[in-house]
Amino acid sequence: MLTIFASLNFGEITTRNTFSVDTLSYKTISANKENADKKWLLVDADGQTLGRIASEVAKLLRGKHKPNFTPHADCGDYVVVINAEKITLSGKKWDQKTYIRYTGYPGGQRSRTAAEVMARKPFSMMEEAVRGMLPKNTLGRALFRNMHVYVGATHKHEAQQPRAITFND
Repeated sequence: MLTIFASLNFGEITTRNTFSVDTLSYKTISANKENADKKWLLVDADGQTLGRIASEVAKLLRGKHKPNFTPHADCGDYVVVINAEKITLSGKKWDQKTYIRYTGYPGGQRSRTAAEVMARKPFSMMEEAVRGMLPKNTLGRALFRNMHVYVGATHKHEAQQPRAITFND
């Protein structure tokens, strides 16, 4: 399209090429429950460092690996973590890292080392690490429910046919 403009400077006539833009092709897609395209993913924690695998799982739960990531919506995937008892910690963290909880009573602060937590509830360390990397609000609690952690190589989500994901090969 060619548009002719009359200039105010001494009667000059200038031409300018203009074009129209189809604005529908430049719309930002905002994901929601209906169009999130959630998939089932399987993560093997055997020999993986706790913090490194937890951050990757948190990204998958949040949906940051997808092109239609929306910060205020649950657009992440379902993640199944197996072999949670085979994670590793670097240095002396098995004896020095403490998990603190509070019973709700005066003087009720309790602490356990990572080795004690692993002996009692091996899946708990992975859950706590990922929970700490998710948003601290209603969305974070909803995202956390999309993660399933299992001790051992078997899980009960075979019917969903989860796709295996590997990190740092």
